[in-house]
Amino acid sequence: MARRKNYIFTNKKHSEKAIMSTALGVLCIFSLIAVTFLSYKKGGEAPNGYGFTGLFALIFSLVGLLLGGITVREKDMFKFFPVLGIVLNTIAILGIGFMVYIGNYL
Repeated sequence: MARRKNYIFTNKKHSEKAIMSTALGVLCIFSLIAVTFLSYKKGGEAPNGYGFTGLFALIFSLVGLLLGGITVREKDMFKFFPVLGIVLNTIAILGIGFMVYIGNYL
């Protein structure tokens, strides 16, 4: 059996910025889920650290959204990670906004 050679027919690559955008989105979503769960376990009482976690998640989501937006415009890059990063960071920002909205009216 002949050995199969690995041919690459494209010069596209994955951007480190896009991968970082996706990682920040995953980090923010998981931290928001953890803070929400821990606050639920305490009967709705959230220490100040949970609020700071939400603030840092918002900052990280904005940075991730910026990185994804910059990378999606670059040529000769795969588009999977930038789009995934934009989607995850948007979900995180909407989740933070939803928590702030609910927190003001409950």
